[in-house]
Amino acid sequence: MNRFGKALLVAALVGVVGMAFRVSWNALRDVATATGADETAAFLYPFVVDGLMALALVATLVLTGDARRFALRVLAAYTLASLVLNYVHGLVPELHDEVVDWGRLADWDPANWALVLLATSLPVGSIYFGSDLVAKVLHHRPIEAPTPTSNQDESTETIMKRSMADLEVSTSAPITPTPVPAGLPAAPVASVVSLVKSTDRVPVGVVAADAPRPRRVTGRVPGAARSTRPNRTADELLTEARKATATWPDRELTAEGIRKAVHTSPAKARVLRDTLRAERAKKAPAPTEAAPGTDKAAA
Repeated sequence: MNRFGKALLVAALVGVVGMAFRVSWNALRDVATATGADETAAFLYPFVVDGLMALALVATLVLTGDARRFALRVLAAYTLASLVLNYVHGLVPELHDEVVDWGRLADWDPANWALVLLATSLPVGSIYFGSDLVAKVLHHRPIEAPTPTSNQDESTETIMKRSMADLEVSTSAPITPTPVPAGLPAAPVASVVSLVKSTDRVPVGVVAADAPRPRRVTGRVPGAARSTRPNRTADELLTEARKATATWPDRELTAEGIRKAVHTSPAKARVLRDTLRAERAKKAPAPTEAAPGTDKAAA
C-alpha cells in the first residue's frame, strides 16, 4: 500500500472512532449523572472510559510480550465495561430524562449495586491502568535490526568476488608437471592439496574404506604465486656450482653449501656435490710408488 492509501485508511479509522465515541459519550454521560456526578464530571466521564480504550489500543501496537498482553486485557476490560453501561442506558428510560433517581441504575438491588460499583470504579481504574501503560510504553526498547555498514558491504562484495574466482579456478585446466632435466634425479612431486568441506569428514565409527572420497579442486597457479626464476637445466646448474665452488676447499664442499650458493633443491644439491667431488678426484695427481731398494739405500 502506498503512502496515500495508508493516510486514507488512518483518516477513515479516526472518523469511525470519533463517531463511535460521540454515540457512546451520550450514554456514559447520563450514567455518570445518575451516579451523582455534577455537570462537569458527567461531561468528562466518557473521556475517562473511552479515552483509556484508545490509550490501551496504542499501547498494544507499541508493546511486545507480557506488556502487550497486559494492554490487551485492559482494552478488553474497558470495552466490556463501556458496552455494559451503554446497554443499561438503553434499558432504563429514566436515564434519558434530566430528572433521575440518583444511585439507581436497575430495579433489582444486587444488579444496581454491581452497576454503580462498575460505573464509579472506572475513573479510578483509568488512573492506575493509564499510568501503568504510559510507563511501559516510555520504558519500552524495541529490538532494532543491525543496519549494514559500508565495511560490511565491502566485505560481502569481497567474499562474492572470491567465490566467483574459486569457481573459475575449479573449472580451469589442471596443472601439468614440468619435465625433470636429464642427469638429475626427479624431485618428489608434492601432492595436490585437497580442499575438503566440513560435511565430507568421515563420522566417528565409519570405516575409512566405506567413507566417501574427498573431492579435489585443482586449477592454474596464479601468476603472482609463480617463481620469477626460470627453470635451469642440469648443465646450467652444474656450471653455476663450478663457478660458486671454484675456491672452496674439499672439506667445505657440502650439499647444504651448494644448495645455498645456487638456490636449488636439496636433492639436486647432493647430485651436484657428488659430481664436483668426482671431478676434483679425477684432476688430483695420483700418488707415486717408491722405487724398490730406496729405503735400504737411505738406511
